[in-house]
Amino acid sequence: MPDTFQDDFFADELPPKASSGLAVPEPDVDHEVPTRKPRRGDIALTPEAAQYIELAAQLPAQLRMGASTWSYPGWEGLVWDGAYSKEVLAKKGLSAYHRHPLLRSICVDRTFWRPLTTSQYAAFAAQVDEDFRFVVKCPAGVTDAQVRTEEGKPREDNPAFLDPRLAVEHFVQPTLEGLGPKLGVLVFQLSPLPWALLSRPSLVFDKLGLMLAAVRQALANHPQVIVAVELRDPELLGPALVDTLKAHGATFCLGLHGKMPPIEEQLPILRALWPGPLVCRWNLNRVFGAYGYADAQKKHEPFGEIRSEDPHTRGLLARTIAGITGAGQPAFVTVSNDAEGSAPLSIALLAQAIAKLRPRA
Repeated sequence: MPDTFQDDFFADELPPKASSGLAVPEPDVDHEVPTRKPRRGDIALTPEAAQYIELAAQLPAQLRMGASTWSYPGWEGLVWDGAYSKEVLAKKGLSAYHRHPLLRSICVDRTFWRPLTTSQYAAFAAQVDEDFRFVVKCPAGVTDAQVRTEEGKPREDNPAFLDPRLAVEHFVQPTLEGLGPKLGVLVFQLSPLPWALLSRPSLVFDKLGLMLAAVRQALANHPQVIVAVELRDPELLGPALVDTLKAHGATFCLGLHGKMPPIEEQLPILRALWPGPLVCRWNLNRVFGAYGYADAQKKHEPFGEIRSEDPHTRGLLARTIAGITGAGQPAFVTVSNDAEGSAPLSIALLAQAIAKLRPRA
């Protein structure tokens, strides 16, 4: 792929001003979602999802988009065919979710708070088709340098921080055994570091390198699984991070979050790792990110409409996706409700932006 192509899609300048309109394709009454009928006891996909079939066909085959978890009753009419409780959706929602034309992946966020078992992962995998792929977060017991209270306040140092054995035994092995070929990405999100570690980045990267080496060894027979590292400390963005990731066959997870710089300031890390896959988690709207998840959820609940539109991030992300997939690399992009208010609608708008770029690319 010529360098000019890469430079175009990794340009630092702002994209053309995006429209503030939220129009989505009109439903085509002749369309039906081309998947199996739900089994008895399954949750059904809303018929409205059929409007996205043509749009999905215009997207790169290497692109998989999805939400950050799926148990939201407010997605009635967007994903679900009716009213379901959060508990029912958590247990059975994937049986409908995976049939949506634009939703080819999901980020399993709950693993950050508590490890899941092989059987729990297997139950998820049983609800989706063979083309679906999971993005899974490593438990905070491995990726947080501090043990925290229920309120999230640091209580003491975590002796298991970036422990290679725990990362493999409590995370890599259960996900592999439970999800099998449906495992797409393992995300290691490092929580904000205490100053004692942040002031010694070489120590952090040494520990990270040892853990990634063990993870890559455990994945020796599964080269298709992408290993990605996500940060919450901008100070760690730099050559040492790039060198560590390159040395162990890992990539940088583009973390669009209030604690991190905007997308254009994180793209140089992807340039330095090029060529390689894209893993992106669009977590929080930059405008409201400083207020944290609790305030963002209050603003956006019940997550059925766009309330914090972010055309700047969406435009640059669309260009990045088009460039990376256009060069033949895979892309996994997951979106939180707290990015703009409704993950399914944000994904639809992002898909429209990508589709408009493809002929030019």
